[in-house]
Amino acid sequence: MSKNTKNKKLFDEFPGVSAQEWENQLIKDLKGADYTKTLFKNTREGILLHPFYRSEDLQKSQLADLLPGQFPFLRGKNESNSWLIRQDIIVDNFASANKKAIELAAKGVNSIGFLFSNQIELSVKDIENLMENIHSEESEVNFLCGTASHKILSIYQELVEKYQRNPEKIYGSVDFDPFMAFTFRGRFCQTEEYAFTHAKQLVYASKELPNFKVLAVHGFNLRNAGATIVQELAFSLAQAVEYIDKLSNQGLTADKIASRIKFNFGVGSNYFMEIAKLRAARYLWSKALSAFEIINPESAKMSVHSVSVLWNKSTYDPYVNVLRTSTEAMSAIIGGTDSLCLTPFNMTYQMPNEFSERIARNQQLLLKEESFLDKVTDVSAGSYFIENLTFELIQNAWDLFLEVEEKGGYIAALRQGFVQDSIEKEAEKSKLAMATRREIVLGNNQYPDTTESYTEMLNPDIFEDLDLTLPNSEIKTLKQSRLSQSIEQIRHKTDRYAQKNPRPKVFMLPLGNKSMRKIRAQFACNYFACGGFEVEDNNGFESVAEAVETAKEAKADIFVICSSDSEYPALAEAVYHELRHHALLVIAGFPKEYVEEITAIGINHFIHAKSNIVEDLNAYQYELGID
Repeated sequence: MSKNTKNKKLFDEFPGVSAQEWENQLIKDLKGADYTKTLFKNTREGILLHPFYRSEDLQKSQLADLLPGQFPFLRGKNESNSWLIRQDIIVDNFASANKKAIELAAKGVNSIGFLFSNQIELSVKDIENLMENIHSEESEVNFLCGTASHKILSIYQELVEKYQRNPEKIYGSVDFDPFMAFTFRGRFCQTEEYAFTHAKQLVYASKELPNFKVLAVHGFNLRNAGATIVQELAFSLAQAVEYIDKLSNQGLTADKIASRIKFNFGVGSNYFMEIAKLRAARYLWSKALSAFEIINPESAKMSVHSVSVLWNKSTYDPYVNVLRTSTEAMSAIIGGTDSLCLTPFNMTYQMPNEFSERIARNQQLLLKEESFLDKVTDVSAGSYFIENLTFELIQNAWDLFLEVEEKGGYIAALRQGFVQDSIEKEAEKSKLAMATRREIVLGNNQYPDTTESYTEMLNPDIFEDLDLTLPNSEIKTLKQSRLSQSIEQIRHKTDRYAQKNPRPKVFMLPLGNKSMRKIRAQFACNYFACGGFEVEDNNGFESVAEAVETAKEAKADIFVICSSDSEYPALAEAVYHELRHHALLVIAGFPKEYVEEITAIGINHFIHAKSNIVEDLNAYQYELGID
């Protein structure tokens, strides 16, 4: 091969296509329509997505030339993309938790999380039993233990010394996080001053375990309260910086503090945005630490654990959660997470079982052993789209971070209500988008499984916000919730009603224009099925008389007239006079020109693409006496 041939770029023989040529083609394909109004999309993160990106979009970010393993670590800390597969275990019995951890290690899990209750009593013997035959040099061990962090850390160090383990090869963490206690409970365990004195003590106490993280930042909890990705980044960064501010005032160096922090990020279904988020997070952390003049660049290597969020998970059609966590796992891995825990698909409504835990574990093993996602670091580098998203997230998150700093830091911003109000505002926007079906939760507000119902009634608490507020809270707290819980609550109410009564039935009356009646009948079936109603579609009726006769035999609770806008007035009047005493009458669609005429006839119910499905279905349940 000649030197000229070897250095020749792929596709050099083809002429380049300018941005203007792309725009001209778009305008042509859209028949002159303004493509900026149809193909551009605004996201919850305040980023305007373009229909196409080009190499010049990389130039504005000045991030494209960064390399893996190099400061500011946007492209990852290492030259490989290996990650740890983590699974958490609730510790209510030390022997059984130990047995489960050993079994998981044999099944491919190399990071264990032990979740303790704050009320559990701990001794050296307890932790020794818990860690028996667990080789901590081979598996990362994480203790989620709240106020017992210092005690467990001390015991764990004793065991490392007792069994002569190499402390340089011990990886793991204790989960001490005063910020989340204040955010969701409204009070520190004792006082703010005590909390950060305790944090300092943890850093000092862990000096013999150089690779052990003792300070936690939990961005995923904010996501479960409805935070956007930008808010998660900015508020997580603000918490980490506040650790450094407060602990450096107590004599610790920025290097020492930074090297002990673990970031716990949530990962949701926004595939490309989640990839870009982890890349942006590492860059932002390095940028923030530059202001503290860290001595060792290694201190800026962000430790990242990712957890699939519960915000977007559903109780109905729960197997769709497996599909959600599959893309979430890919986002976290491609984004360069250090470890990953996928929530089992049934976690929204019951304790995970062996089957759901195995599926969650095998999802990661498949991506590692069959898809080889651990072989190449930062495979998204150079993607015009993802590089642009990364740049936009960095800018937007940094701006919000500075806004928090101007208010005096994360805790001060909480006391002023800024953090809570910001997240609640975005959460309500998202919930409204779900209710109006601009944001889809598959199987819940769109395309429900009509054969599914719960024969055993669920705990109604799963449809309510998780409120952890303590008595005498100092601030307004955040509540964790799920996006689809309001529509699920409606469907569960129908299921509960149907245990003792006939399930409410919705009968379609497709009349007139064959194309429109079919489209609107399908829409109406889907709409009412989301509320757990029995729906009966029909191929169509050739006359009102035929439709009325069949409808009367159906013994339905709701009749939905499905036709074209112009045909509705005449059809509505004919149907109304025949069926008004038999069931509620609903129009599928919203024929603006004829709404007054139809309501004057006596039909006041309309369902359409802009309807609020939560409000509508609640109203229909009320009218039918479903409680």
